[in-house]
Amino acid sequence: MKNIVLTGFMGTGKTAVSRELARLTGFNQVDVDAEIEKTAGMTITEIFAQFGEPYFRDLETAEIKKVSQGRNLIISTGGGAVLRQENMDALRANGVIICLTATPETIFERTKDNNERPLLQVEDPIKKIKELLSFRKPYYEKADIMIDTEGKTPHEIAEEILARIKEETPAS
Repeated sequence: MKNIVLTGFMGTGKTAVSRELARLTGFNQVDVDAEIEKTAGMTITEIFAQFGEPYFRDLETAEIKKVSQGRNLIISTGGGAVLRQENMDALRANGVIICLTATPETIFERTKDNNERPLLQVEDPIKKIKELLSFRKPYYEKADIMIDTEGKTPHEIAEEILARIKEETPAS
């Protein structure tokens, strides 16, 4: 089986679902943002504050190119990884790309108590979520499979992902 790559906006469940997928498949779990933090020796928030988003996106691309060469992985990307076509190409070369979705209100509820979300440190976070979702929608839609996470547990979502992958990749 190819790597399973989880994309989607922050708060759609990528981290929790990737843990569950790793448990169900026996694949190793790789969180791109966590790998960036390890390599950089600082948090994503600190990287954004000190160097800006373009610098972070360069680090992200380098990390994606590195991890996407692995096998039997559950790869969880940051919400903006889809913005660069080279990221999508690298991830798709050895993986099936799954985009997790949720409503802006659900995303806000899931992220509102987390101060480590640099893009949401604004006066009206729901408005910002809607703006970012609208802008990123065509990028997210490039995924192989879209999964709505509303009202589902990470286990239910993981099971749905595995069933959809099986449906869409006939046995060879």
